[in-house]
Amino acid sequence: MFFIVNKNIPAAAQNILTGYGEVILFETDGITDNEISNHPDIFFCVIGNKIVCAQNTPKKYIERLNKFSSNCTAGNSDVGYDYPANAKYNAVITDRYIIHNKEITDEAILQSVSDKKFINVKQGYTRCNLLPLKNDCFITSDRGIENILKQEGLSCLYVSPKEVLLPGFKHGFFGGACGVFDNSVFILGSLNYFSEGNAVKNYLTGLGYELCELVDGKLFDGGSILIV
Repeated sequence: MFFIVNKNIPAAAQNILTGYGEVILFETDGITDNEISNHPDIFFCVIGNKIVCAQNTPKKYIERLNKFSSNCTAGNSDVGYDYPANAKYNAVITDRYIIHNKEITDEAILQSVSDKKFINVKQGYTRCNLLPLKNDCFITSDRGIENILKQEGLSCLYVSPKEVLLPGFKHGFFGGACGVFDNSVFILGSLNYFSEGNAVKNYLTGLGYELCELVDGKLFDGGSILIV
């Protein structure tokens, strides 16, 4: 497996991830808002073992991804500088659902998941705010997403985003600090520094997950840990 992560995550986190698989350190310049320009979840949408990439993703990353996966395909649109043009690929895809603001979802993503139920939410930065887990369970830091998922009969734990670091903003989002693969949840930070950490630990361990805390410090929204 391989990881696509923000270039600016701590070296200690990079070292831990290399023990699990190939690590691709991601950065861009001049394409979108500087504070999120290195966020993988702005440029890539993971659909199972497939990746849909924004049209203006730097070519060197497309070339590198193609070495690992033959399922890297181009989206239909560029990432723009501001919202909502920089949230077109920030969707959450599960075995059964696509969750995003349907008004902005890239068409290539919609075509790739035509067999899934679309759950429409107002929050365009959906992946930043929503961590998809097994058994149709989720963790979110957006009350609107929480309400809609619960209306769908899905299990959703809400945690406040206020303690999640994102330089340039008041705070980041919980989903943007995490990634999931099989029975492991990788976290940029330690839940020991998160006031709702015990609730998160109990929720995750109750689902059978092992936690891999990559940094001994506060949670850091690096634009998700994308894993294929």
